[in-house]
Amino acid sequence: MSEHINNQTKRKEDLKRLLRQLHEGQTVDQVKGEFAALLEDVGAMDIASIEQELVEEGMPVGEIKRLCDVHVAVFRESLETQEKPDTVPGHPVYTFLAENGAAGRVLDTLEEAIGASEWEQAGERLRELRQYELHYVRKENILFPFLEKHNFSGPTAVMWAIHDDVRAGWKELDELLAGDPDKESVAEVFDPLATAIREMFYKEENILYPTALEKLSGEEWWQIRQQSPEAGYCYVQPGNQWPPKETAMEAAWNLSQEPAASAAAGLLHLDTGALTPQEVNRLLTHLPVDVTYVDAEDTVRYFSQGRERIFPRSPAIVGRKVQKCHPPASLHRVQQILDDFRAGRSDEAEFWIQMQARFIHIRYFAMRDEQGAYQGTLEVSQDITHIRALEGERRLLDEA
Repeated sequence: MSEHINNQTKRKEDLKRLLRQLHEGQTVDQVKGEFAALLEDVGAMDIASIEQELVEEGMPVGEIKRLCDVHVAVFRESLETQEKPDTVPGHPVYTFLAENGAAGRVLDTLEEAIGASEWEQAGERLRELRQYELHYVRKENILFPFLEKHNFSGPTAVMWAIHDDVRAGWKELDELLAGDPDKESVAEVFDPLATAIREMFYKEENILYPTALEKLSGEEWWQIRQQSPEAGYCYVQPGNQWPPKETAMEAAWNLSQEPAASAAAGLLHLDTGALTPQEVNRLLTHLPVDVTYVDAEDTVRYFSQGRERIFPRSPAIVGRKVQKCHPPASLHRVQQILDDFRAGRSDEAEFWIQMQARFIHIRYFAMRDEQGAYQGTLEVSQDITHIRALEGERRLLDEA
């Protein structure tokens, strides 16, 4: 047994060494011979584990993302010999795969419209393809947090960065098609975009989902299923064959969602009043703003579940490091805010952005105790489109 473990460890180290050589500039052909001898029985877990270890050893996520397709090309032959994920309708993986199949068909029709220079039709198909954003949102905000609890974060960060590249490609292509497009300029944007989307289908099916099925428990998959409808689905709706019936884990999950399940009927004594836990929860969910609390260790502890959310949130992010809740491209800004709050250089950061027709105001506040020590960060987001448009005065309710 120990000899087998030693051989597995040596093979993994050899594979990491060869991947480093690729990152240093060698071509796949230059290292292909040595790879061939090492790739027997390499599965999704091996590849995911290798990328995770490279990140932990200091290789930047951006560098792994840059050569992610090379990694897949190297391992493709070995991956295609492994069993594909096998789930039933209703299981989150089954739904993810069904969405990929539908998105692939929409992508094909978009490609056909572009090939025929049917620009109006291409614009319609692109709008349809962009519904696939909901697939990425569920991955980033629900599936990835559960994987991170199993120390699997490097490959997910790489995938999120690629999602953002796809989003940028959608936006650029949309702007081209809305103007006066020509076939060559459209192809320059569409061709790498289509390749990135299709390669992500492959990575999900052959690396992400097999790894997730091995790492996550049935209860964790059930929680993912419960949290997914709020984020939304694209093209398909999940079936009802999984889970087959209410289970002990389902009953436990339902119990945990009761607002006062873990609190006595007594009051919480606050600085300016006293409320029951149910009243606190009700008050926070009725605020006309989205509130997220991050503690002094940068861990997300709470978010308000209002009627109309501005940004996607799911219970999976509770307990997650806040740095993991943001795209890699904006991570440095988030970290700067936290560092400034922690060092006492500032107490507030303010942003405003345009989201289609909505004007969103975002503020971060440093939370400090009576001695001024940093205790966490409060994020408050609000749609102020209506407020921004107000003029004059309104002093009575009936002056509509």
